[in-house]
Amino acid sequence: MPATTDDYVVGLLYPQSGPAGLFGPSCLTSARLAVDDVNARGGILGRQVRIEAIDASVAAPGAADSVAGLVASDRIQAVVGWHRSDVRRAVAQRLDRRVPYVYTALYEGGEHTDGLWLTGETPPQQVLPALRWMRDELALRRWFIVGSEYVWPRRTAEACRAYARRLDLEICGEAYRPVGTEQYDDVLTRIEASGATGVIQLQLGQDAVHFNRQFAAAGLPTGVVRFSPLMDESMLLASGPDATANLFAASGFFGSLVTDAAMDFGSRYFGAFGPGACPPSAMGESCMEGLLLLESLVNGAGSSVVEDLLSCAHPTRYDGPRGSLALRSAHAEQPVYLAAAAGCDFDVITTLPRG
Repeated sequence: MPATTDDYVVGLLYPQSGPAGLFGPSCLTSARLAVDDVNARGGILGRQVRIEAIDASVAAPGAADSVAGLVASDRIQAVVGWHRSDVRRAVAQRLDRRVPYVYTALYEGGEHTDGLWLTGETPPQQVLPALRWMRDELALRRWFIVGSEYVWPRRTAEACRAYARRLDLEICGEAYRPVGTEQYDDVLTRIEASGATGVIQLQLGQDAVHFNRQFAAAGLPTGVVRFSPLMDESMLLASGPDATANLFAASGFFGSLVTDAAMDFGSRYFGAFGPGACPPSAMGESCMEGLLLLESLVNGAGSSVVEDLLSCAHPTRYDGPRGSLALRSAHAEQPVYLAAAAGCDFDVITTLPRG
């Protein structure tokens, strides 16, 4: 349905192709469910919400140009989405507080740009408690880091080195490859030679899928555990059930999460889009949350002007598939779970303590 001049149009910035493109269907589908919910409650500022899809698969300057052009022409009134950290940085700079911007991806932490609100997990919430749990429960102390070459893996690896010192762990080696890498033979050789008993995967989408397949083919799963803060059900499915043994992930959401809010989300998601719909992954679910947070921010302030949102004393909370969440310093406070891969699904093991 085309937008009208009375619509409140949100630019949904998410990957539509490339290594992160496998997240795209869930991002769009989950966002559509959120739009239905928001509109059923009266929309934003009394206006019906519509989505304008924007591709985040392109280089960061190109994504920022697309967003800036839509804002300048008054085609969108806000930006929400899951995308890489380099894209976030470029978009935030170009927006310069002209419209509200909700970033929903897990990220490296440390973002304090005015006019930018964040719902994703950070290393102190995900990585630190997970490494502590695996040290205590699985006796894992020697880790090798494999990352895609961009902001989030590099900055998260810095945090991992600090956590290793804090937890008396050893980082035995690190390897970074350009986004889109398909061959990891040399990295697997280095992992085996390092004596590491665990691999921290800081890879984007299809990069991790290629790594998982080759990791399994090399026979390493019998002796080496993998842990990732960026691994969803679509990545497990693409990797294949033979490539997910001894694979752990930490996230604020899993499709198999047994909470009232998560199960209600799953029921409504498949009820709306059918049993053949793409799995409602953490990346997709985050886009739903981003729209729900935007609704709470703007309706709570009675304005979509960023300066009004920043000065509003109204406490910001929103209810979504992860339950009722509050914001502190523009970041969502949230539970984070540790799960083990079970074929192409996740078995949630525990709620991680705060780092």
